[in-house]
Amino acid sequence: MVRIVIILLTIVLPIVASGQGCSDAGFCTMGAMKPDQPFNKKVEFKLRSMELSFYRGTTTTSPIIYVATADLNFSITPNTFFQVKLPYQAVEGNFGNTSGMSDISLSVTQTLKSTHKYDVNFTVGTKIPSNKSDISDPTRNDIDFPMYYQTSLGTYDFITGISLKSRNWLFATGLQHPFNQNENTFIWDEWREPVYPDFNYVKTYNQSLRLKRGTDVMLRAERNFRFSQYNFSLGALPIFRITKDEIESPVTGLRTKLEGTTGMALSIIGTFGYSFNVRSGIRLLMGYKLTDREVNPDGLTRNMVSTVSYYYRF
Repeated sequence: MVRIVIILLTIVLPIVASGQGCSDAGFCTMGAMKPDQPFNKKVEFKLRSMELSFYRGTTTTSPIIYVATADLNFSITPNTFFQVKLPYQAVEGNFGNTSGMSDISLSVTQTLKSTHKYDVNFTVGTKIPSNKSDISDPTRNDIDFPMYYQTSLGTYDFITGISLKSRNWLFATGLQHPFNQNENTFIWDEWREPVYPDFNYVKTYNQSLRLKRGTDVMLRAERNFRFSQYNFSLGALPIFRITKDEIESPVTGLRTKLEGTTGMALSIIGTFGYSFNVRSGIRLLMGYKLTDREVNPDGLTRNMVSTVSYYYRF
């Protein structure tokens, strides 16, 4: 069976590698909101885990985004868990390449109710910026890259959510609210010729001068098919930007709320998991974007993504 899984991954990965998870600011993979959560009342899972994942995402413009993440979970009590996510991000695109530590995620998840049929979990957490979203290009007079090229969103965020999971279903909802604006200064005029030859291409990136993102609300509905050593899941992930993004206007210098930044980004998510034993296994996640917001200055939009993970419980 292991050989079959390896063969499948070898065939599938080149296809999906050009291949969407959630176009969000990170909360759809935190605590109670995570996809493909284990549920087996007959097997006692270890309460600590380490997961290493490798992600590739294509965007609506040229940048391709790669992220390697260490996801660590520790039990505080049998019903309380602490999670820390440490990502490293690299971006390749027409404007150039960037890389560096991405935003750190911290959360605590509490099991509110647990029966032999279902669990209810509640999460509260935060994201801590690794920089101010002000990575610039030294070859172009140190002007800032667009947000797609930034390794950090540059904001301190509050995150909370709740989920109901059973053997076959996962339903979750969550909220992410940024408290501050970042220090990104990308505006179109700085990228006119001779800085960059195609100004029409430059304008495919939304301006993000000292961006303050709006608040996001996510929903997740996921159907899981579980077997002795492997499982599949298929789900829908709508994310709603319920307040407008805000930037400093390059023309007036005044704070301006941007039209078209609210609304829904909808993705379908599929996973395949294989457990080597009760302690370890692998997971492949694939996603595809169905709808998106009209204006996206935060650079979070992805057309398709794929993630391969290895986890170990101890």
